[in-house]
Amino acid sequence: MNDAHPTDARPILVFATHNPNKVRELQEMLGDQYQIQSLTDIGCHEEIVEDAPTLEGNAQIKARHVVEHYGLDCFADDTGLEVEALDGAPGVFSARYAGTHGDAEGNMTKLLAELERVGATTRPSRKAQFRTVICLIQEGKERLIEGVCKGVIEESRSGAKGFGYDPIFTPDEHHCTFANMSPEEKNAISHRGRAVRNMVNMLT
Repeated sequence: MNDAHPTDARPILVFATHNPNKVRELQEMLGDQYQIQSLTDIGCHEEIVEDAPTLEGNAQIKARHVVEHYGLDCFADDTGLEVEALDGAPGVFSARYAGTHGDAEGNMTKLLAELERVGATTRPSRKAQFRTVICLIQEGKERLIEGVCKGVIEESRSGAKGFGYDPIFTPDEHHCTFANMSPEEKNAISHRGRAVRNMVNMLT
């Protein structure tokens, strides 16, 4: 394990990601209580196959892998877009809905086509929610933490910020898509922001 702070007395909490920006964000939110480390920091470079049929299952796979192989407390997250008219799809397959992982344009095109196919043409019929699930394993105890943001799927793309389905998702009580919001505006109401704050409140 790569311990960047050999004299740091804070307990280590691994965030099952290689994204340094996500780690930095969580470190700022948790302050000095924990030392947040990424998968890169602990030398975890093997592929962790996320093949569970649920968001909860994928988050558990990642967190349990770190605990079992590296002996460190860990949390991991998974996120999906759940559309009411499509019986909760794309859900756990959100990132690869069109077939290729991370193909945002393809995913949005397929989703809009599917909504048209089932005749979901009015705003009430296009209800959807983003849902983030965090699996936190600390001192041998496993907990699932959730964050949800409800909204609707627009008929066309709008906005250039964000990623994934952001250009076609408008959260409830707002008049623009996630892709039209600043990162600060989005994080204040987003599913992931809510899940993370719920975890931070639990840890602090």
